[in-house]
Amino acid sequence: MKKIVALLVGLTMVMGLAACGNANTQTTAPAANEAAEETAAPAEESEPEEQAEAPAAENKGNEKLVVGFAQIGQESGWRDAETNDVQWYAARNTDTIELAFADAQQKQENQIKAIRNFIEMGVDVIVFPPVVETGWEAVLTECQEAGIPVILVDRGIDASAGDDLYTTMIASDHVWAGEQAAIVMNDLLGGTGKVVELEGTVGASAAVQRKQGFDDYIASNCPNIEIVDSQTGDFTRAMGKEVMESFLKSYSDIDAVFCHNDDMALGAIEAIKEAGLKPGEDIKVIGVDGVKGAFESMLAGEMNCTVECTPILAQQIFDTAAKLKNGETVDKWIMSADGVYTADQITQEVVDGCQY
Repeated sequence: MKKIVALLVGLTMVMGLAACGNANTQTTAPAANEAAEETAAPAEESEPEEQAEAPAAENKGNEKLVVGFAQIGQESGWRDAETNDVQWYAARNTDTIELAFADAQQKQENQIKAIRNFIEMGVDVIVFPPVVETGWEAVLTECQEAGIPVILVDRGIDASAGDDLYTTMIASDHVWAGEQAAIVMNDLLGGTGKVVELEGTVGASAAVQRKQGFDDYIASNCPNIEIVDSQTGDFTRAMGKEVMESFLKSYSDIDAVFCHNDDMALGAIEAIKEAGLKPGEDIKVIGVDGVKGAFESMLAGEMNCTVECTPILAQQIFDTAAKLKNGETVDKWIMSADGVYTADQITQEVVDGCQY
């Protein structure tokens, strides 16, 4: 029997989140809901072989903004933070918002089925971060035929499919994130060294674009830095550790590792330590996202940099959805403002201010 995970208004498991920051960050996050933080329970873990989906209900004559959110899953702390922020915001605004939520458990087919359920419900707006870039034409055409606007969040779809398949995208500039990581990498290595790369999920726009930004910058500007190997760690800490272990067995002269997210970076740090080396010193470590674990590792001297990609997007998501319900025009790409953090910027106060 398929497991249904649909969180509508009245959610009892909520959590306020605020982005990590210091004087140099560009991101302004919503204030944390302290009462919710004290009482919130961890999200229930999904069973591996079951699909979580939204209920097949109808939205007729509802004056509230009804949003269907098809989340990728729980592959990282960053993803959980995005989920918690969306659920928290909806729960704080039950007078104007209804949220139908589905956990796709990292499977595209589950996201597609959830979206079709949202169409059947007749939600006002559908929101989802595509687990991969390709394969969305059919279901997004169905959204168009139903007259339901679509917001892509934190990831995009393949450009060849045409940007008329969705209404808008709220996301970071992932190419920029890769470029910033490359700039810091060049500084850390003094322009010379051998680097390995831990890529995100194969086919995910964030992974494709972060790799593009990093690799292209290194190739164009750092002739004495060599990317000796690059493999997917699927955006998870466990895979990040496993792939880094393989790199360390294959190469004895690795100077640095660039990870497409912080969870893989934290896994790589474990592998480096178990190999008897000092992460942050013997092997430089750069990640992307800006999760609390990365800031803690930088404070401990085990990680050198993280490029922020904030998951605190709920207010932008619901504000944009409300405009679309009202027939207003919005920008095709609504960019989130992110920062770059290096270890020398991190204090205990910065770490204590992180909520994800």
